[in-house]
Amino acid sequence: MSNQTGHVHHTWVQTLHPVNSDLRVQQVQEKEPMFYYFAYGSCMCPVDLKRSLGENTHAYVIGHATLKGYRLGFYRLSPSRKCGVLDVVKDPKASVNGVLYQLPWRLSEHLDKREEVPHGGYRHEFVDIHCKEQVYKNVRTYVVVNKLLEEAAPNDWYFNVVLRGAVTCGLPEEYCWSLFNHMYKLQQRHQAQHWVRSA
Repeated sequence: MSNQTGHVHHTWVQTLHPVNSDLRVQQVQEKEPMFYYFAYGSCMCPVDLKRSLGENTHAYVIGHATLKGYRLGFYRLSPSRKCGVLDVVKDPKASVNGVLYQLPWRLSEHLDKREEVPHGGYRHEFVDIHCKEQVYKNVRTYVVVNKLLEEAAPNDWYFNVVLRGAVTCGLPEEYCWSLFNHMYKLQQRHQAQHWVRSA
């Protein structure tokens, strides 16, 4: 009888273990200082973001989100990626889709390094983000400091990471196609300019 009770007790603990695990993660997040971050480029992909932050970021995703009054553009030439990378610029008629994260404050410095803040690549911009019928105030995003006058094309690797992040995180299909077309046209223009210079 006692063995059977012990066995039942063991099964009960096993069944509830995932719930307890989720609860522990939630409790850690509640105790730890956090900040909201809106990603619109390669950081939309949690797998790529993990590469810089050193830990899995799926648990910190709040969801698909929108930044109103801005538009996307490739106004920075990244020294590390050797291609054009994304930026947002103010435009009252436009909006940018992306991913809203709630990240632990301890990852803030790592994120700044990824965005080349110490070297004057990007800087913080604090914006209002619309997500799941709520407006999140003072959300951190990043904007290019010294913007190019003309957009620079992304390379294939950056193209794929951005698109994978957009699709994986559930951005609207129409927006994903628009993003694809924008990047593709920039690459085509870059190739055409290269052929002209080579001729």
